[in-house]
Amino acid sequence: MPLIETLSNISPYWLPNGHFQSIYPALFRRVRGVKYFRERIVTDDEDFLDLDWSYGNSAGSGRLVILSHGLEGNSTRQYILGMVKLLNEKGFDCLAWNFRGCGGEMNKTARFYHSGATEDLDLVVKHAIGKNKYDSIHLLGFSLGGNLTLKYLGESGSNLDPSIRNALVFSVPMDLKACSLAIIQPENAVYMHRFLRSLRPKVNEKAVHFPDRINVADQKHVRTLYDFDHIFTAPLHGFNSADHYYEQCSSKFFIKDIAIPTMVINAKNDPIVPYESLPLSELAAHELVCLIATRDGGHCGFRPAKLNHNIYWSEQRAVELFSKQ
Repeated sequence: MPLIETLSNISPYWLPNGHFQSIYPALFRRVRGVKYFRERIVTDDEDFLDLDWSYGNSAGSGRLVILSHGLEGNSTRQYILGMVKLLNEKGFDCLAWNFRGCGGEMNKTARFYHSGATEDLDLVVKHAIGKNKYDSIHLLGFSLGGNLTLKYLGESGSNLDPSIRNALVFSVPMDLKACSLAIIQPENAVYMHRFLRSLRPKVNEKAVHFPDRINVADQKHVRTLYDFDHIFTAPLHGFNSADHYYEQCSSKFFIKDIAIPTMVINAKNDPIVPYESLPLSELAAHELVCLIATRDGGHCGFRPAKLNHNIYWSEQRAVELFSKQ
C-alpha cells in the first residue's frame, strides 16, 4: 500500500525532539483506572506466561485486543495502560500479556523472551480463541512486541485464524541489527543503559539456577545491547550469534507473507529505530500492510500537543482502526 506521511506535528512544542518525546511519557505519564485480572498459563516447555485481562464497558461485545509490550516492559507500562483504558471505554476487552520473566516473577526455564519468540504469542492467541467468546480479535504491539507481532503474522500467513481481523504496531525495530547498532550511539546511551540495568539482574538470577547454561562472569564483557544479545540472548535461545539472532528474527523478512490488514506506525524522529532501517520498498509493495510515518512522536511516545482526557494520539489511532472491523 502507499506509504502515508503525516504532514502536521503531533507533539507539543515543549517536547522539541525524539528524545524528549520518548522519555517524557515514560517518566511523567500516569494512567489510572485500569483493573486487571491475572491468569497464568503453562507453556509446552513447562514454563508459564502471565496474562492480564481487562474488560470493556460493553458486556459481551465479542471484541478483543491482544497487546504485546516492548523490551523489558510489562502490562503496567503507561503506553499499555493508556491503550487498555481507552479501548475498554470503547467496549473492547483487552489481554495484555507479559513476556517470560516480565510479569513480576522470574520464569522457570533458562530461556527468557526475545524479539522472535512467536511460539509464546501463538500460545496466547490460541488461548484467547479457546475462550469461544470473541468474534473479532485484534493484535497490537509496541517496539519489540511490534516486531514479534509482525513476525507472527508473516509466519502464520494465510493459516492465521479467521477471527484475527487486523493488526496495529508502533515504533517497530523491523531490522534488529540496525536498531541494535543505533542504540549504541552516544546520543542513545540513556536507553541502552536503562535496558542493561534491567537485564543484568535477571541474568544473575538465572545463573544461580542454571550455572551450566549461564556464566555470570560473562557480564564483564557486556558493554552494549549488542554484546548482551551475542553473549546471552543468542546462545540461550538457539542462535549462533547476535547477527544470526537478528537475521532470523527481524520482521522485515516476514512482511511479504502477512495476509491480514496491518498498520505500522513509526515516527521519523524515533531515536532507537532509524527510519532508513525500515523496509520501505517491501511495505509500499504490499497490498495489506500500510506504513504511517509520522514526522514526530519519538519511540512509543505520541503525546499530542492538545491532550484531552489523557488520551494519546496512538490510542486514538488504535480505536479508529479496530472500530472499523
